[in-house]
Amino acid sequence: MPKKFHIETKLAPDILRRPNRFRVDVRKHRLVVHYFTEFFRYRTRFRVIVHRPCIFTVYDRLVGGMAPREELCVGCLRCTTQNPELIEIRRNPKFMAMGDSYFRGDMVDTVNTEAQTGAIPVKGAGYKGRFGGEGWDGMWTDMSEIVRPTRDGIHGREYISTMVDIGGKPPFLTFDEHGRVSGALPKTISISLPILLDAPPPSVMSETIARIFAETARQCETLCLLPVGDIIRYRMRGEHIIPVVSPENAGLLDNIGYTPVMVELSDWDAELYQIVQSKFPSALVCQRMSFGDGFVQKIIQLKDKGVSVFHLAADFHGRGENGGFVADLVREAHEGLIDAGCRNEVALLGSGGIVMAEHVPKAIICGLDAVALDTALLAALQVGFKGECSAASEPCFTSNKKLTFDWGVQRLKNLLAAWRNQMLEIAGAMGIREVRRMRGEMGRAMFQKELEKEAFGDIKGYG
Repeated sequence: MPKKFHIETKLAPDILRRPNRFRVDVRKHRLVVHYFTEFFRYRTRFRVIVHRPCIFTVYDRLVGGMAPREELCVGCLRCTTQNPELIEIRRNPKFMAMGDSYFRGDMVDTVNTEAQTGAIPVKGAGYKGRFGGEGWDGMWTDMSEIVRPTRDGIHGREYISTMVDIGGKPPFLTFDEHGRVSGALPKTISISLPILLDAPPPSVMSETIARIFAETARQCETLCLLPVGDIIRYRMRGEHIIPVVSPENAGLLDNIGYTPVMVELSDWDAELYQIVQSKFPSALVCQRMSFGDGFVQKIIQLKDKGVSVFHLAADFHGRGENGGFVADLVREAHEGLIDAGCRNEVALLGSGGIVMAEHVPKAIICGLDAVALDTALLAALQVGFKGECSAASEPCFTSNKKLTFDWGVQRLKNLLAAWRNQMLEIAGAMGIREVRRMRGEMGRAMFQKELEKEAFGDIKGYG
């Protein structure tokens, strides 16, 4: 019997303590006076005297507010509303410093929670964030689940496939007089999850991290990108490992010891392309490229030379070379290929600025076939940030010295399972039964800037 694709989750507690979200500042001298006042006021009413103004038990130690448990504070502000002269709740600057201006501390905390539990983080207080903004916050998905109640992949009433195809398909098939295919055939590989693991930055690359990424990709039936030099250095093999090669280290391909299903070129070089084709004729060739000037035309030109997979890489803040955001740039690529009549002949992968679960389906809706994760994986492994981290070349990460192989694999499996479940939620609400059909479904999305322009464009002074 066929089995549904499933990622096994298991609790993987933090090995580094996360900063508390809030600081609970108690004016202790005033609190002592308050204790004495209550003791003389209520005397025998012991219940009233020991009452703590917190349902989350922040003050439930014997000494009460003299030693608050800050790790339990959720910022409901009941205590400071009830006793403003005694208690003040403030954001913990160390909590916000877990990330940077783009991958904020609260996002890093969410990723860590998903990596720890493998569950979708749900808070009873409801969504307290913004309903619009820059970047991915300016894109909303169609969630009219009330008219499609049976499309529920998480609870199993109807299976939703997350399998996607990587590679190119010819625009049509040609046959000879005997009915046999005489032209090009589709050349694709299928992965069970539209999420790849991108190569970690050189500043944090180690054998442990490389093996964690590769083993996670193998168990989750997806692909992992690693520099060809590290593959050889750490003696790693497997079809789930995609070597990333540049013109300078093309000779290393002779020593990888296995036949990859895909090879990624870090820079375009016609000679390197021919070398890869001659050594691995069955492998797909993926061209990594940035969102620079005329990148859509470059894709079309390289497609005509035989490249069928393109890895479009923004920086870690989701910005291209011209400052455009990755969502808009992906839409430009997708629509440009449609206009050129060759969208199905290539596959688009994307990375950069994809740090939350909802960013994955949003990126696919904008036109990607699959995404490649970078900083979100490092956050799940509790790799620290040092200031702004926008480029892989910047040494802005601190290594986790307590990192172990088994723990790291489970953390990444938990993260991918949680993100997959959230993708199923969106697909189910849209009435889509497979993620392949989600690609480019921009009719199922709403864009804040476009809606505002449509609503207020005729008003003098708008824009």
